[in-house]
Formats: sequence, C-alpha cells, structure tokens
Amino acid sequence: MLKLDSDILKTIASISDIPEGAYNIRKNGSALGRHSTENIEIIPKKDKPGIDIIIKPNTKGESVHIPVILTETGLNDLVYNDFYIGENADVEIVAGCGIHNDGCQTSQHDGIHTFHIEKGAKIKYIEKHYGEGSGSGERILNPQTIVNLGENAFAEMEMVQIKGVDSTKRDTEAFLDKGAKLVITERLMTHSKQYAESNVDITMNGDGSSAQIVSRSVGKDESVQIFHPRVIGNSACRAHVQCDSIIMGNSKISSIPEIDANNGDAQLVHEAAIGKINSDQLLKLMTFGISEEEAEEIIVQGFLK
Repeated sequence: MLKLDSDILKTIASISDIPEGAYNIRKNGSALGRHSTENIEIIPKKDKPGIDIIIKPNTKGESVHIPVILTETGLNDLVYNDFYIGENADVEIVAGCGIHNDGCQTSQHDGIHTFHIEKGAKIKYIEKHYGEGSGSGERILNPQTIVNLGENAFAEMEMVQIKGVDSTKRDTEAFLDKGAKLVITERLMTHSKQYAESNVDITMNGDGSSAQIVSRSVGKDESVQIFHPRVIGNSACRAHVQCDSIIMGNSKISSIPEIDANNGDAQLVHEAAIGKINSDQLLKLMTFGISEEEAEEIIVQGFLK
C-alpha cells in the first residue's frame, strides 16, 4: 500500500494497512480491497456504485471497515452503501473519507448510507472526514445517512470533520420504533472560507424510544457553519438536543434546533450556545508560559474531544 494511502487511512479509520475482519477500501471510485467474513458479507451492487453489508443475526464483537480515499484531482465519486444488521447483532462500523487534492480541479465524494437495524441489534458507527493537499482545487464531501431502527435497537453514531474540507452538506434522517435508542455526536472544525451545513431529522414513532444529539463545533477565520437538528415526537418518547460552538475570527455560526411534539407524553428538550473562548481559561494556560495561540489550540482540541 502507498504511504499516502496508509497515512490517510490512519487519519480517517485508525488503520494504516489492511484491517482484520470484514472490509471494503475504496480508492478513486474503485475497490482497493474487499474481504467478507463468516458473519459479515460485503456484496458489490449491480445497478449502481456501492455495496451491501449484510450482518447476520447474533453477530457479536466484530467490525467492518469501509473507508474511502480520493487522490485524483477532478474526481466526482458517488457511492450507495446499504447496511443490513440482523437481530441481536452487536458490531462496530468504521467509515470515513479522506481527500488528497494536489490539483486545481474539485475533488468530491458523496456517500449515501442507509441502515436497516433489526430488533435488539446494536451498532457503533464512526465516520471521519478529512482533506489535504497542496492544490487549489476544492475538497467537497456531502454525506447522506438514513437510519431505520427496529424495536429496542440501538445506534451510536460519531460524525467527525477533522480539517481540510472546503465544503460539506450532511443530511441525516432517522426513524425510531418502540424502545429504540439513537445517540448522535457531531464534532467539526472549519477555517479559512470553508462551509459546513448539517441537517438532522429524527422521527420517533415508537413508545419508549429515545434520542440524544450533541454537536460541538469550532469556527475560525471567515468560515460558515449551519446546524439544524429537528426531533419529531409522535409517541411517548424522550429526546435531548445540545449544540455548543466556539466562534473565532470573522466566522459565522447558525444553530437552529427544532423540536415538534405530536404526542402528549413526548418529552423533548433542546439547548444551544455559541460564544468565544473563555478568557479566564486562556489566561490560566498562558501563566504556564505558552503563547496565546498555543493556549487557544489546547482549548479548542479539548472542546472537540
């Protein structure tokens, strides 16, 4: 494997070579490598680009890696991935996309992921986005995620934008049946003139379902961020939405949480905060002999953990 590929994989998927277990590594629109296991089958789609990931019922303690790498300038990559998680399975799914663009044309990846999580199944899904390269061409990522949670199913989803992405529009939809639980954590940082938009719609149809959305972001320079989470309670359900942002330089951040209760027993809460770095924290760190810029970076990294 090329060092460039290995370095990007380490950043977006915490691997630097072929991982153990099931995997599908995609590079510049084609499969770089693919492997199925006894309990996790990865099948290429026949009608469009993408794969079906089929996880057998009662599969425990296994993982599947499906990272994407783009290293060609001017490439527009679109992929459709469908996940079928059988009853009572408990697995980890590691995705993510890294773009290395040294050219003057736009490199773009759009991933449409649909999850079918059956009764009692559990997943942890990790998706990291990253951009780099010396070229003037933009690095664009537009992920779309659709989650269908069956009765008493559970999904923990970690969405991270590390750095270097010029533009991103993330759309997430989720539908929860009885007793289902969803936890979404978003963390991102923008700088320069980057643009990031995230729309999250969660529809809670089953009694006893619950959801938690936590967004933490940092906007620097002249970047723009928009976060619009919406929770719809159609049942006796619970949900909490929390949006916290640090604004720096001339950046602009909009946080627009929305909650809709269509059932008298729905308990929905939202809170949002946008502000500068705490000056007391900054001064305290600077008393240890570090510069203001170094102190800001320590605070930002701690905030985004």
